Amino acid sequence: MGQSGRSRHQKRARAQAQLRNLEAYAAQPHSFVFARGRAGRGVRQLSLDLRRVMEPLTATRLQIRKKNTLKDCVAVAGPLGVTHFLILSKTETNIYFKLMRLPGGPTLTFRINKYTLVRDVISSLRRHRMHEQQFAHPPLLVLNSFGPHGMHVKLMATMFQNLFPSINVHKVNLNAIKRCLLINYNPDSQELDFRHYSIKVVPVGASRGMKKLLQEKFPNMSRLQDISELLATGAGLSESEAEPDGEHNITELPQAVAGRGNMRAQQSAVRLTEIGPRMTLQLIKIQEGVGEGNVLFHSFVHKTEEELQAILAAKEEKLRLKAQRQDQQAQNIQRKREQREAHKKKSLAGMKRARAGADGDSDAEDPGVTPETEGAGQQEEEEDEAEYFRQAVGEEPDEDMFPKAAKRRRPAGPPGKKQRGKERRPGTDYRPPKAKGRPQRGQAKLGRRGAAWDRRRGQARPPKKAGC
Repeated sequence: MGQSGRSRHQKRARAQAQLRNLEAYAAQPHSFVFARGRAGRGVRQLSLDLRRVMEPLTATRLQIRKKNTLKDCVAVAGPLGVTHFLILSKTETNIYFKLMRLPGGPTLTFRINKYTLVRDVISSLRRHRMHEQQFAHPPLLVLNSFGPHGMHVKLMATMFQNLFPSINVHKVNLNAIKRCLLINYNPDSQELDFRHYSIKVVPVGASRGMKKLLQEKFPNMSRLQDISELLATGAGLSESEAEPDGEHNITELPQAVAGRGNMRAQQSAVRLTEIGPRMTLQLIKIQEGVGEGNVLFHSFVHKTEEELQAILAAKEEKLRLKAQRQDQQAQNIQRKREQREAHKKKSLAGMKRARAGADGDSDAEDPGVTPETEGAGQQEEEEDEAEYFRQAVGEEPDEDMFPKAAKRRRPAGPPGKKQRGKERRPGTDYRPPKAKGRPQRGQAKLGRRGAAWDRRRGQARPPKKAGC
């Protein structure tokens, strides 16, 4: 088999390049765009259009359920590297747009005075330019009129700048800039105009006929005597196809840009086509933290220095009481833990004393067993074993089997025969034994096996009594 197409050094360089790309992508700001509450169809569509503006550094298929809270979104945003939340909500009177910086804030709340969806903007244009390749890179942010109008205006500008990755003007690739986001601040009305445009670069200095040929759109030249008439005067073309180019949008390209006729160090015109959405925003307030915290700025509520000091003192007192309650709670936990340990020790000591009382004085010295007691115990044990042997076997044990047991001899009888029945009591008549033969009805022979079986059942079969 042949070797693979890439060498070891090429594979290593490829892996290192992928790692650098991942690190660069993780360092860029990412965002979540969603609507909360009963926003309505129009506001939800506006959130989808705003999500389109933030592509590709946003979650395009993000789904927020009704039961999900803001804390759930914050918990998920941390591992994913999300840095901003763009939240739309609607009340009975107004529509609000919140811009949050994670994880520590601040939170900017805007009121949306006017808005226009993407479909409405496109339907109003005669020719629009919007394709999927435009959303492969983040848009170019342009801030206008954000001058020295206060700290809240400066904070707004900083928040909007941090929404998108920074650009190095010396290394930027012009082919990656396909869209433009314009945010204009009006200091008189204190409103912000939110506009989204598509960027197109075309060469200048050529006639309309030459532009048509470059675009591969061949006009009707049946009335022309020579092609020079088309290139020189642009005959046969309508005036509506002309573009209003001038000094405001003509520039010299520092590098080659994709497009017919756009060459380096040549003049080209930059044209903007609005693709939506549009919004007119008004700043309401600025808060610390994510969704809650101290109000740093408010457009309608203004407090004096004394009121601010009173609010700060009340918050400090609240924090002090909270810390005091936490200390008291920690002391109570420690006290309860010590009480449990003391109760456990006391219980173990009581259990030990109760066990010692049941088993005797465990501290007293065990005197042990005396030889007389030990001998008597062994003798009683051997007597019990001898008695069990007699009952099980029906014979007397040998003398060397149980030497210490007291020998119990039965009355003398004929040698080789066992004595049957009990001894005759004095004063009773002696009845001779019955003749040998078949036993009477209801009687059974009792042998060694029968006696052993009865003893196993727990009771011995009583011996037959002699008749009177």
